[in-house]
This record gives sequence, structure tokens and C-alpha cells, in this order.
Amino acid sequence: MTISDVAIKSGWIQVFNEKGKKVSEMNSTGRIVEGIASDFFVVSHSGWIQTYDENCKKISEMNAANKTVKGASGTTFVVKSGSWIQTFDRNCKKISERPGN
Repeated sequence: MTISDVAIKSGWIQVFNEKGKKVSEMNSTGRIVEGIASDFFVVSHSGWIQTYDENCKKISEMNAANKTVKGASGTTFVVKSGSWIQTFDRNCKKISERPGN
């Protein structure tokens, strides 16, 4: 399934499919949606960067120390870590990195 949107409404993170139908939701307390990719979304929560699937099931997580999520697209998300820009997959596995600006 393709995720078309992830919205926060009345204390819930809601996931919508390509037809605009809500397919799942989870409590948003302490969570910040950082990016939406085609089949997962990225959340910051309590010092962790976490990825979730369309059913709000956690896929993976990594420590957020010295990291800022820049966004998500396609099948990856991008993080600024110190002076580096790093690209990760949905399993928080680093795919590449380059010097940042």
C-alpha cells in the first residue's frame, strides 16, 4: 500500500492511503512526524528516530543524538548528523553519506 498522507488530529497520528482512506492511527503523545515516504513514515520520539509502516507498526529505530531528520521521499529518509548528510532506508540502515553544507 502507498501512504499518501500522515496527519495529526486530536492527539492521534493518522495514516491515509492513496485513495484518501484512513487505514490506521496511533497516539501522538511525545511524537513528531518528521517525514513521509511511499511505504513508511519517520517519527522523532524520546531521543529516538523511529520508522513505522502504514499500520503504525514500528519497523526500526536509531538513536537521535546529534541527528536531525531533513525529510523522507520514495524509499529513504535523510538525516543531518554533525557535518554530514546521511541517507537511510526504512530499517534505519545507512545507505550513503556526504559532506553537508
